[in-house]
Amino acid sequence: MEHQEFQEELNVLIQRRRDELAALRERGINPYPYSFRKTHRSADILATFRDDTAGENVAVAGRILSIRRMGKASFAHLLDSSGKIQVYLRRDDIGEMYDAFRLMDIGDIIGVEGFVFRTKMGEVSVHARAVTLLSKSARPLPIVKEKTDERGNKIVFDQFADKELRYRQRYVDLIVNPGVRDVFRERAQILRTIRNFLDARGCLEVETPVLQPIYGGASARPFITHHNALDIDLYLRIADELYLKRLIVGGFDGVYEIAKDFRNEGMDRFHNPEFTMLELYVAYQDYVWMMKLVEELVGTVTRELCGTTEVPSGGTVIDFASPWKRITMFDAIREYAGENLRGLGEQDLRRIARKLDVPVEPEAGAGKIIDEIFSERVQPQLIQPTFIMDYPLEMSPLAKRHRSEEGLVERFEAMVNGQELCNAFSELNDPADQRARFEEQMKLRARGDEEAQMLDEDFLRALEYGMPPTAGVGIGIDRLVMLLTGQESIRDVILFPHMRPER
Repeated sequence: MEHQEFQEELNVLIQRRRDELAALRERGINPYPYSFRKTHRSADILATFRDDTAGENVAVAGRILSIRRMGKASFAHLLDSSGKIQVYLRRDDIGEMYDAFRLMDIGDIIGVEGFVFRTKMGEVSVHARAVTLLSKSARPLPIVKEKTDERGNKIVFDQFADKELRYRQRYVDLIVNPGVRDVFRERAQILRTIRNFLDARGCLEVETPVLQPIYGGASARPFITHHNALDIDLYLRIADELYLKRLIVGGFDGVYEIAKDFRNEGMDRFHNPEFTMLELYVAYQDYVWMMKLVEELVGTVTRELCGTTEVPSGGTVIDFASPWKRITMFDAIREYAGENLRGLGEQDLRRIARKLDVPVEPEAGAGKIIDEIFSERVQPQLIQPTFIMDYPLEMSPLAKRHRSEEGLVERFEAMVNGQELCNAFSELNDPADQRARFEEQMKLRARGDEEAQMLDEDFLRALEYGMPPTAGVGIGIDRLVMLLTGQESIRDVILFPHMRPER
């Protein structure tokens, strides 16, 4: 019943705006003109205004957020990309346009030409000399309202707060919740800082295929599409790794890509089927060198954005200052889960998983069982930045064998606030070993593991031409943004997250 009443009220408001639109056209006013010459942003006006400079001519444009009509004069607040500013309108100044202004609503976009002054109430405002309607809003905005009670407490009501509706109608979210725009400005700043950091170290930003004939570089299920002209199936990439390594083979010393990857997996507050990943590969280096680079990169980004390496998260403070804690995977499982898994076979690992109440799929091999135990019993306890090092061989088909520990590979993952932030290797460059690893992955696929990696003959051919020792890393950009901007869900840092279809 409440929904029906809301819809009826909405229909009345929409019809009123349609009537206003018709009335404006009858007055000869084009409600959707082609351009407007804007000279100032609201934030710049407010930042630079001085009482001895009052009277400066400006032209501002923005969306009407509030209107206060008082006979022959009115006040309105305009929202532009930088903030909001008050506008003062008088019939004596704008003539017939003042009557037309009565046909304008909250949500309409207007341009105002006039001069800057300070009102008797002390608010810096624009005194309108001319008003131009730039876009008539046909649908009412869910404007947030505030009032202060008798005790001085601010009360907010009519918020556009429903999470699903905000994600689905991000355009409305950005209008009525200004803090959302700040998050995406900070995201852009994070990306700029990463690019500047890597460019300054001689790395080249490149682009690799999104549509791939064979997917690889990660353990995940792909999205499949079909190319009609070639009559072949193609896959949306799950990672950039194998193409970036081809470029190292080709002679580049350092390449990186900040790219959209796609994985056909479940959705939760840390996973979206479309996400952004930084992948970086540097020739003649190893995973020890890459650990130092990750510390330096994340520390630089954090200081640039926050002014410090300390970032509040929930009830704690995460400190990204180096050095970060380093511990091997088996030592971490022994420390946090109380089990020594080193050297155990698949059956013993399954027994321990049952003991720890860790669910494991029947088709999972030893590596995947270890990974599940780590994910369930260790990872949530890793709050401060921690490098988990030296993974079992079975878990890492693209990593180089450990130089001194049998059965391990030179791999690390950075864990922060209970989540994986990055994954890195001393990259495997022995083509025969790489072929054997791929073949083991194909055996797992035959057992039913749909996330096991594919055998890529062209990549193996590239390795046969020779790839130098290489360090590689993948950093989840969305998760980094979540950490540094204090957002709880990946959907809060993706402008248009995937949603179930509207009914």
